[in-house]
Amino acid sequence: MNSIQDEVLGIFRETGALLNGHFILRSGLHSAHFFQCAQVCQYMDKVTRLVELLRPKLNDVDCETVLAPAMGGLVIGQEVARQLGKRFIFVEKENDRLVLRRNFKIRANEKILVAEDVVTRGGRVQECLDIVNNLGGTPVAVTTLVDRSNGATKFSVPFISLLELSFPTYAADALPPELAAIPAAKPGS
Repeated sequence: MNSIQDEVLGIFRETGALLNGHFILRSGLHSAHFFQCAQVCQYMDKVTRLVELLRPKLNDVDCETVLAPAMGGLVIGQEVARQLGKRFIFVEKENDRLVLRRNFKIRANEKILVAEDVVTRGGRVQECLDIVNNLGGTPVAVTTLVDRSNGATKFSVPFISLLELSFPTYAADALPPELAAIPAAKPGS
């Protein structure tokens, strides 16, 4: 690992955001590791530092607005927008689907950067990209603190992560015995 990866993992461990046990991820997959970004988001100095580390990777992204899914992406998206000097909006769940509410608007061809905390399969990010496209905006990139797929997840726009990791994930019916022996928790991001 390089020094940036070491620093990022150190921040996650220090704030209790990197957990070990048996977890059910938002994707429905199971894992022995969980990034609970809400823990790190309690400490704005840590969020500021994580986005400072991410920001150089965003230098070539030409966007007007940062959009994040609630809840997980809110704090990260807002800090990305703050550091980039861009507008920030968010989507939230309504009837189990993400929607743009609160009178937020996306202009025709408005360049949108989608920001998320952790991506495993990218389902919520894809919902965000679909919303931007359906409202006439132009998604230009996706950014996240942690890409759990280690670069395997792909979108129709560039995908920029601060940290790429691949902790094994398992379908519920394919758990290794050591993981199956531990009660599963669904802590939420």
